[in-house]
Amino acid sequence: MPDPILRPAVEDDLIAILDIYNHAVLNTTAIWNSAPVDLADRQAWFLGRQQANFPILVATIEGCCVGFATFGAFRPHEGFRLTVEHSVYVAAHAQRQGLGSLLLTALEREAQAVGKHVMVACIEAQNSASIELHKKHGFRQSGYMMEVGSKFGRWLDLVIMQKQLTQA
Repeated sequence: MPDPILRPAVEDDLIAILDIYNHAVLNTTAIWNSAPVDLADRQAWFLGRQQANFPILVATIEGCCVGFATFGAFRPHEGFRLTVEHSVYVAAHAQRQGLGSLLLTALEREAQAVGKHVMVACIEAQNSASIELHKKHGFRQSGYMMEVGSKFGRWLDLVIMQKQLTQA
């Protein structure tokens, strides 16, 4: 595999981000929606992230976007302003090649650079690849919620993991 390049997302990346996102919607429990979204949805999401000063990073290989990562507010209340919840998605054909790890590392640096204290990951309990990725990066499980979602005709449990980025 050629070396990936990580960079901030630009609007031209939205078609690839849309494809990665919709694949996860239709085929996995990584996203707890069942209907795919359209380009207008991703454009609004992109604009919203920009306006809130939340990063969207992409991983590209030979100029093609094969993954993205972002973080946003954990909760809308002022007391949570130094905590962010993040997402990392990699195209199906590019998984298990270290891209998720590269994106997560870069996203952690982005969070630290803007003074965030804690990163939170909310992961479907059977998504062992994501749970292991986060463990590898020093995240620890801080919660487990049973049957709080449903998709594909079954109940979904939620694992909450977190990592402290700065000293208290």
